Amino acid sequence: MQLTFLGTSCMVPTKERNVQGIYMSYKAEGILIDCGEGTQRQMNLAGINRNKVNTILVTHWHGDHVGGIIGLLQTISDKDNPPKIEIYGPKGTKKRVRHLLDSVVFDGSNLNLNIFELNPKKVETFKEKDDFYLQCAPMEHSTPCVAYSFVEKDKRKINIAKAKKLGLKEGPSLGKLQNEKSVVVNGKKIFPDDISTIKKGRKLTFIFDTIPTENCYEIAENADLLVTEAVYLPKLRENADKYKHLTTQDAGLIANKANVKKLIVTHFSQRYKSGNEIEEDIKTYFANSETAYDFKKVKF
Repeated sequence: MQLTFLGTSCMVPTKERNVQGIYMSYKAEGILIDCGEGTQRQMNLAGINRNKVNTILVTHWHGDHVGGIIGLLQTISDKDNPPKIEIYGPKGTKKRVRHLLDSVVFDGSNLNLNIFELNPKKVETFKEKDDFYLQCAPMEHSTPCVAYSFVEKDKRKINIAKAKKLGLKEGPSLGKLQNEKSVVVNGKKIFPDDISTIKKGRKLTFIFDTIPTENCYEIAENADLLVTEAVYLPKLRENADKYKHLTTQDAGLIANKANVKKLIVTHFSQRYKSGNEIEEDIKTYFANSETAYDFKKVKF
């Protein structure tokens, strides 16, 4: 599992920072959390194959979070066998994606695209696969906005040495034990805990463009990593409240209250020329924290 920060600026790109975009790779999954303008080029510079993208999670429809979607779709559709793309976003997403597709001229007949709207009232699971599931929760911004969590499922890890001692070999019996079922071998009943331990799945949460709400704490609860905006320092609280954004103090409070292990803040106002001032401040509220920068990679 790896995260690559493709843009860390808020609203306006700078010479050092592109606007919002995060790429997450997990096994065969390529997930974009927002896709601001210039995301394709950032992917090129980061060495990421755009054709690996199969899911785009839109937090909301402000331009700095979605301005790169149409260009990315057009490029991907130019392949002979383009990947299947799923776009998830808040209420209004279907209409807005259709508007994007109508805004340019290209042959979209080759585009394998499915669009889904999310209208959660609380933390809700909206997609599930064998190894993980995705959750969303409503945020409070000037337009419909959602936060996301990627939750890896717990998995049983077989101790092969113990299994062999009990006469178990690779095959259906081990599969049953991994699926929480007991088996009988040589007349003896064997339970999952006899030969395996639980490997706890990892949880990553992404919160952007909101004021602090109870849903922030709930969707981030016990996350291994929380990635959240920190648009302003606390002295600009008035701006944060006016435009419905988080400060460094807000981000630290969410991380503490939600009992997360690590915090990375991003999506900074262009008034901050580097992340140094932000990083110094965020650590006063949550010790295990750091700031993002364009092309920062985080491995799990």
